[in-house]
Amino acid sequence: MQTNAPHHNSHHDYHEHQGSTAPAPSLNRVAFSATVHCLTGCAIGEVLGMVIGTALGWGAGATIALAVALAFLFGYALTMLPLLRSGMVFGTAISLALASDTASITIMEIVDNAIMLVIPGAMDAPLSSPLFWASLAFALVIAGVFAFPVNRWLIARGQGHALVHTHH
Repeated sequence: MQTNAPHHNSHHDYHEHQGSTAPAPSLNRVAFSATVHCLTGCAIGEVLGMVIGTALGWGAGATIALAVALAFLFGYALTMLPLLRSGMVFGTAISLALASDTASITIMEIVDNAIMLVIPGAMDAPLSSPLFWASLAFALVIAGVFAFPVNRWLIARGQGHALVHTHH
């Protein structure tokens, strides 16, 4: 539940500090946006990793390892692109991406892959199977649900995606 008490260094304080006449978005809206942003990068990497691993006939362990690595890669890349385009140096951009996305991506990857492992046949289903795609879509949505409260908590404390939003 959102309170009206100010949070030091929060996303809301940033907007007030900038003198914006428009009301700052609610904490829930900012957390939802951060979660969708993170989920997008995770989904790209996760889908690509699952497709590659499944197409090559890899076992669950190797496929999941590739999917997790690609999820982190794409998650961080989506955060870094606008920062780099704004002229930020690479070292600063990667530091911000690591600080803003690591917790969210980690939660999403744990939940997503655990779900894929517990759905009977999901990891062994061929790419042409509705079971594969439905399981992966379901797993990603549930992963986002689990990451939302983490993102909300971090943003309320001026951490997570609040760090990146101060550079927009």
